[in-house]
Amino acid sequence: MSSPLFTIDLGTPVSSAVDWLTEHLGGLFDAISSVMTTLVNAVLVVLTAPHPLVITVVFTVLAYFARKWGFAAFTVVAFLLIQAMGLWTEAMQSLAVVLVASSLAVAIGVPIGVWAARGPLASAVVRPVLDFMQTLPVFVYLIPAVFFFGIGLVPGVVATTVFAIPPAVRLTELGIRQVDREVVEAAHAFGAKPRQILREVQLPLALPSIMAGVNQVIMLALSMVVIAGMVGAAGLGTVVVRGISQLDVGVGFQGGLAVVFLAIFLDRTTGALATTKRRKPRKNRTQSAPAVKVADTTSAPDPEPAVAASA
Repeated sequence: MSSPLFTIDLGTPVSSAVDWLTEHLGGLFDAISSVMTTLVNAVLVVLTAPHPLVITVVFTVLAYFARKWGFAAFTVVAFLLIQAMGLWTEAMQSLAVVLVASSLAVAIGVPIGVWAARGPLASAVVRPVLDFMQTLPVFVYLIPAVFFFGIGLVPGVVATTVFAIPPAVRLTELGIRQVDREVVEAAHAFGAKPRQILREVQLPLALPSIMAGVNQVIMLALSMVVIAGMVGAAGLGTVVVRGISQLDVGVGFQGGLAVVFLAIFLDRTTGALATTKRRKPRKNRTQSAPAVKVADTTSAPDPEPAVAASA
């Protein structure tokens, strides 16, 4: 067996860096842990305090406005089945983690996408980082989260947030870059400032692309929540992991089915927000055509010019 020409030890400096961060920034990590726990618990209280049927009705109304009656009927059946399987609390825990992680990922990713769309240098800096994040194996995100925050809910939320950021950045940048330049130049011509152009022109026109990015963020967050069950994050991920570790096919199937129901509901609901519906202009019945005065030539003959009679 041939020996390598040279060896590089990357593990030792990385381990030293982690130890240094843990020692000197322990207060920061504790604060982040406290904030994450508070946010997730607050959302979980909202989802679990009412009766499950009340939450099911709310979800059904959202489904109706998103996709009309067919999707509303599916939502009723799906969430009633989750209740019947005894997984309502776990499903709401997973939903709370997804909502918190997705909100944080969008709050971080959209401004970075706007910054990347404003200049080629920013895009050149952001794009390799996003490529690295999207090609990194999913389980690798859990390693630093566990080192900094231990085992439990917080590392799952942190890893889910970081994992779900890239789609928000990419689709925000894409949406702003696809805004018609003539529209932006017209806003410049009318004296609009760069912030006004961004707020009143570029962001509204890029909203469908941004909402598509939000949809992808939520889907990635939900997939990561299941994997985060391996580090002790509560929710359906724990159910799936328990089914795998105990070789219990029934428990794993029920947990996976509940995850599928949540994924379909979130995907269809947020996907409806990404589609823009153009309303046809309504005709104003009270508006009448402008009156045009036409000379009346039939009421009286034109007077003949008087002719002087000669003697």
